[in-house]
Amino acid sequence: MSKQWIAMLAALLLLTSCSTKPEASPDPAKSEPPASSQPVSGGEKPKTADGASSANQPAPAPVKEGKESAPAAGGNKQERPAAKRYTMNPKTYDIVPIDPNGTPKKVVLLTFDDGPKDLEMNKALLDTLQKHKAKAIFFLNGYRVKQKPELVKLLASSGQTIGNHSWDHVDLKKEPKEKVDQQIGDVQKAIKELTGKAPVFFRPPFGSGSDDVRAKAKEEGLLFMTWSNGSKDWEMTVKKNSPEQVISNVLNQLHPGSNILMHELPWTVEALDKLLTQLEEKGYGFVDPEEIEVTA
Repeated sequence: MSKQWIAMLAALLLLTSCSTKPEASPDPAKSEPPASSQPVSGGEKPKTADGASSANQPAPAPVKEGKESAPAAGGNKQERPAAKRYTMNPKTYDIVPIDPNGTPKKVVLLTFDDGPKDLEMNKALLDTLQKHKAKAIFFLNGYRVKQKPELVKLLASSGQTIGNHSWDHVDLKKEPKEKVDQQIGDVQKAIKELTGKAPVFFRPPFGSGSDDVRAKAKEEGLLFMTWSNGSKDWEMTVKKNSPEQVISNVLNQLHPGSNILMHELPWTVEALDKLLTQLEEKGYGFVDPEEIEVTA
């Protein structure tokens, strides 16, 4: 065999040997399973997309069933509207089920007028409402909203409903249209600026209305309401008051759908826990104002 053929055969053998060489060991970094498949307990903590340990990352917010939260102006959170299960009888101001067969009738609506006044009273009211898993409408006056904006935010952040009670607590029935428009409209603006949501409930001071008052309420998308069960707490004074009488006044007028009028007053704050307990013992529930259909 010639030297030329021997050289060609040697070259062919060399090429065959290179083509069958084993692959290099896999890169450990490439062979690890994706972070999402790592165990949460024991070993290394899962990592986020940027490679940081999830142990140093804030936990994701829990997903709530039913209502979804969305950010509102000023950093507050507003919940999506609840399903409407109740409506208001425009003649009696009672709260009644939209579907009498599918919704409890034995309920009351809790309302507090003339706030916001005092931090300690508001906290006490909110603590009692939370204890009984109850919601209420707080009908606020504009001049007090201006004085105590932090209390307005406290009520809103606590999940309570804020209503419009005019700016100066004047008898709107005696005022000209221009004054009526200002008294109602300015409260709408002030509360929306603070909470991101304008009120949808309106209660005229003294329960005194007129065609102009009702027209302005309708223009603002407000449900005009007075009350059907008065606690008469407003007839009491610092020197002469009785929490027990507040309770008796409410229970003496109690009926399904009672729209209960109360105020931000010390004796009412003192009476509230016992009042709600007795209402529960009588089989009454508390209407969430957000479940009331508003047809202004």
